[in-house]
Amino acid sequence: MMLTFKEDRSLFPETGKDGKPVIDWESGKFTKIWQGPVHPGMTGNMSLELTIQGDEIMDCVTHVGYLHRGFEKLMERRRFIQCFPICVRVAVPEPDFNEYCLASTIEELGGIEVPEAADWMRTLLLEMSRLQSFLAQMGGQGSSFGLGLIGQWTVWARDLVLDRFEEITGGRVYHMHMPPGGVRSLLPAGFEARMTDTLDKISGVMEEVERVMLNNSVFKTRAIGLGYIDPKWVDEYGITGPNARGAGVPKDVRKDYPYLMYDKLDFDVHVEYESDVFARTKVRYNDILTTIDLIRQIVPRIPKSGEFMADVPNVLHWKIPYGETYKRAECTRGEYGYYTVTDGSGYPRRINVRGPSYTHAVTLMEKMAINLNIADTAGVMSSLHTYPPEIER
Repeated sequence: MMLTFKEDRSLFPETGKDGKPVIDWESGKFTKIWQGPVHPGMTGNMSLELTIQGDEIMDCVTHVGYLHRGFEKLMERRRFIQCFPICVRVAVPEPDFNEYCLASTIEELGGIEVPEAADWMRTLLLEMSRLQSFLAQMGGQGSSFGLGLIGQWTVWARDLVLDRFEEITGGRVYHMHMPPGGVRSLLPAGFEARMTDTLDKISGVMEEVERVMLNNSVFKTRAIGLGYIDPKWVDEYGITGPNARGAGVPKDVRKDYPYLMYDKLDFDVHVEYESDVFARTKVRYNDILTTIDLIRQIVPRIPKSGEFMADVPNVLHWKIPYGETYKRAECTRGEYGYYTVTDGSGYPRRINVRGPSYTHAVTLMEKMAINLNIADTAGVMSSLHTYPPEIER
């Protein structure tokens, strides 16, 4: 956590978000600090402009940096197939959800029917993406409270998933394996055995994470009761994913609006009710175990051969009729969606990405930071699980 002190009184707000004075100017016990951007937890290049008295936060303004920006507008100036190297960078740790959502909007507007084998492959890729992203977040959550060993374990486990991605797609981070019409290939020979071995190793790691992190008295002392999200905020602010499920609201697009092959899979939506950092951590821990089980269900059901790509027009001259649609998926942070508008040309007329990070990182964080202790800031930020490029898309 990097704290940079500033002394210019003109930079301080006279009142907080409730309109009440936040600084006791007479006492002189105030200052302004910046936390980040040095990856506190999993918040990337995001920083917080904090007004404090002592070690208590009195006001918070978020700054999401200038890492990846303006992708929605860039895609309006690219042919449909050229949008895929761009869309995957909207949320770097979860590029596959961008691929799927964009591809599915193009398929619906273009009248393309995806082969069943491709839908199974897409389901696998999304669950693999969910698994590696959850592992990274779990390590960040532990590290934000001083449990650096958790991060070392989960980053190692995440690399095993990236090995499997590399087998299928040739890439470890950006895959671009789901173009409109299907997927670029099915599973390589021997993949099922290697994936089973990977999942067994990750399951062993998660047992250690439970023992060292979730059953750790220090972690419990710091996380229980911290970062409370009022369940009434869920619909008011558009909170989704584990942040909503940790507040007792069972929101999951895979169940609420089934897509791909999720209606053929057996899984439960995990809910906690305490609505604090510890509850959200438990939800994500159980989600990791569920994802491992889902991958075990999916892999044997993927055909070894057959059609995996529909017939599509020449992608460099593909013109899609006028229309608009919205497609969604459940990423690790909640509902992820693409609203795509076409006008009959070879370029999208409008693309708008609905990601959970804006609500969670900006609206929620600025509200939850008030009266928070500086030492707990990184832990709360990590528990909201956000990706800043998704905000400045």
